[in-house]
Amino acid sequence: MTPNIHEVTTRVLEAAGESRRFIVALAGPPAAGKSFLSGWLCRELNARQAGCAAVVPMDGYHYDNAVLEPRGLVPVKGAPETFDCAGLKHDLQRIRRTDGSVAVPVFDRALDLARAGGRLITLEHRIVIVEGNYLLLDEGPWPALRDDFDFSLFLEVPDEVLEARLIERWLGMGQDQAGAVERARHKDMLNAHLIKSRSVAADLHWAASD
Repeated sequence: MTPNIHEVTTRVLEAAGESRRFIVALAGPPAAGKSFLSGWLCRELNARQAGCAAVVPMDGYHYDNAVLEPRGLVPVKGAPETFDCAGLKHDLQRIRRTDGSVAVPVFDRALDLARAGGRLITLEHRIVIVEGNYLLLDEGPWPALRDDFDFSLFLEVPDEVLEARLIERWLGMGQDQAGAVERARHKDMLNAHLIKSRSVAADLHWAASD
């Protein structure tokens, strides 16, 4: 049976116990609802234990276009190789140490760039939700992140729902219908299929198709 937000919140709190720092990976394909659901989970956690949770978005670790362009990677921005996985791991290790606040970057989709120091993870945040596409990917540099997670969630969304959401996302960013369909089907959905087929099993799978 698919857990609801309240059940997921309870499961995370039970798993966290009295941990001083508990890091949750929330993974899934593009347009699965990671940002929305990680924010919702964070609010539910904070409603039960005031100020205990915060979110670190993996999208903040996008390489800038100034780095991607010389490598010919701008057309595939969003693919695994266009993220600073090592930088994310470094920040997760700093967060784990709980010896001070850690500033993390956040991605500004409208500007198509990451803003350094866009969010602060403080000592008060004992539960940190890391959300992103490739957190559980079992290839390239990504398996190195696994030891940094205490608990993992994977969002299960049917391909047809993902594709429809992705087309709407591109239309909202100014693409015409043909361009939105092209980008959704031949860029984002390729990444979605990789994530679905090459991610390791999560502690909890969360269906989020509505």
